[in-house]
Amino acid sequence: MSNVVVRVRGAIVMLTLALLTVGCLLLPVGAQAARRARQPVARSQAVVRLLATHVVRARPLVASRRVASVSATRPITGERTVLPLLGQSIDSTGRVWLRVRLPGRALRGAAPPRTGWIQASDTQRSTTPWHIVIDLSSRQLIVYHDGRHMHTFQAIVGKASTPTPQGLYFVEEDVRLGSNAPGAPFALALSARSHVYTQFDGGPGQIAIHGLAHLSGQLGTAASHGCVRLAERAIMWLAQHIGAGVPVTIH
Repeated sequence: MSNVVVRVRGAIVMLTLALLTVGCLLLPVGAQAARRARQPVARSQAVVRLLATHVVRARPLVASRRVASVSATRPITGERTVLPLLGQSIDSTGRVWLRVRLPGRALRGAAPPRTGWIQASDTQRSTTPWHIVIDLSSRQLIVYHDGRHMHTFQAIVGKASTPTPQGLYFVEEDVRLGSNAPGAPFALALSARSHVYTQFDGGPGQIAIHGLAHLSGQLGTAASHGCVRLAERAIMWLAQHIGAGVPVTIH
C-alpha cells in the first residue's frame, strides 16, 4: 500500500511541475520581457561633476594615451557635465584618477560605450539613486529608485532599419523643448549615439528620450529613428525627477 501512495504522490508532483512549466510557456511574451526588464539594479550610482575640461587617458597615468577630452559643460544647455563614476586608482606619484563613462561615439575598434580615466582634481563626487532601463522587446521604459521599481512607461523605440542602440549609457542633459519642436516638451539627451546616423537634424546622431509632440507613432511599437518616445505625462515626470549622470541600460 505504501508503494502505491508513493507512486500517486510522485505522479501528483510530476503533474504539478508540468502545469507550472506549461504556465511559464503560456506567459505572454510581453510579460516575460517585463519580468526580465525588472531584474535587480544597484541602489545607487556614483557620479562625478566636472568643474573644468578634462583630458581622458586610456590608463590612470599622465603618460598614457589620450583618448578624448570632456568639456566641463554640456553643448545644448550649458549645464555642468556629470559622468558615471566606475572606479578609482592612485598612481605612483599619489595622483588620484577616476574611471568614468564617456559621452559620444566609441573610438574605431572599441566596443561602445567608451570609458576612460580622468584626474580627480576639479571634480565633485556624489551619487544618484535613479536608474532607467529600456527594454526594446517589450517597448517599455522602467524607472528604478534606490534599487526598487517605481514606474513603467510604454514607449516607441527604434525601428529595424534605425534601431535604438543597446548598451550601458547615461543621461547627458535634460533639455526643455519649445512647443513647436518635434518631441516636445522635454528631451533627456543620452550618451548613446545612433549606429545608422552619424548626424541627424544638425546634431551628432544623439539618442534621446523625448515626447511625442509633432511626431507619429503609437506607444508600444518600434517606429522611431532610434530615439525613445514617451507620452507627454511620462516625459514630464522624467524631466522632473531625472538629471544628468543617471545611468540608462538599454537591452
